[in-house]
Amino acid sequence: MDCSLTELSRFFTAASQRREPLVLATIVRTEGSTYRKAGARILISQSGATSGLLSGGCLEADLCERAARVLECGQPERAVFDSRISDDPVWGIGLGCEGANHIWLQGATAANDYAPLRYLNSCLKEERTGGVATIIGGDTLPAELGHHSYADTAYRDPLSARLAACRSTIPEIQSVRYLDRMLEVFVAPVVLPPSLLLCGAGPDAVPVAQFAELLGWRVTVIDHRPAFASSANFPPPAKIIIARPREMIERLNPSIFDAAVIMGHNLTHDVEYLRCFVTSAPNYIGLLGPPSRRARIFEEVGPAVHQIAPRVRGPVGLDIGANSPSGIALSIVAQIHAVLCGKDDAAYAYPQHDYQPQVRMV
Repeated sequence: MDCSLTELSRFFTAASQRREPLVLATIVRTEGSTYRKAGARILISQSGATSGLLSGGCLEADLCERAARVLECGQPERAVFDSRISDDPVWGIGLGCEGANHIWLQGATAANDYAPLRYLNSCLKEERTGGVATIIGGDTLPAELGHHSYADTAYRDPLSARLAACRSTIPEIQSVRYLDRMLEVFVAPVVLPPSLLLCGAGPDAVPVAQFAELLGWRVTVIDHRPAFASSANFPPPAKIIIARPREMIERLNPSIFDAAVIMGHNLTHDVEYLRCFVTSAPNYIGLLGPPSRRARIFEEVGPAVHQIAPRVRGPVGLDIGANSPSGIALSIVAQIHAVLCGKDDAAYAYPQHDYQPQVRMV
């Protein structure tokens, strides 16, 4: 799960307002053990500042030097860092990763309208997926090297149209035939960072939002209390919706979220929140309180709750011994991260009792 698109967007927005030239560094291929994998991106400014890391800090100094060269000559560059083939204590075994990174560095400036950063930024802002295809080698003409095309975009020129037709569910290098030539094209889908819905804006929801935003997640908060659901407590980019629990389904579509945490601290409100998820639920639903409270909420929702019961984690969070708001928030976000990454064994730290609808005699 790569959430660097959020930080990339923030860095780009600030730099583009200053019309500062940037270099986009992208991992296009890895071999062995590496800190990050193909598709990971960072931005490097003319001053040497970066939007994040592609390694644990081992490669960034060299990447900054290469980025300065790219900006100076105006030509993209492909760098290979292989820690498996050197006896040097820094670039060899001493690096610790025992793998190879193939990194593509390309200028993104006002002169080229910051391609492809504007496209990536628009995908994030408009909350839509997409894809970028970039020529990085092969039997290519000098003017074609570094050419970008984007998915869901119509092109008239044959080269751009050919690249836009490239598709992949994972970042990968493809061999693409064009005019009897084989081009080496890096194709990367644009994957949005996870979206989290917090049902309840009490003080304990604040650190949950902070941890999620630190990871680059998109956060939405809903609560009927304006004093709690405010930009003072949840500053942008968090989205705030002021509405009662029963109105949630009218104000948003719960299924667009990857995860939700019900933390209204009111049994009636939490029942209403959970009811809104019965027909349209995210993959993860966290529920505060002990198993007995979870069972009571399930009973109040009624038999329809069995449709989403397997998605509900209650008590919410990993059992890390947390007893403070920040610690509990850490356990919640860690559990969501585990579930979204398919690490379900780690996600079930607390006993999760199967729900069996009870038949009531009236």
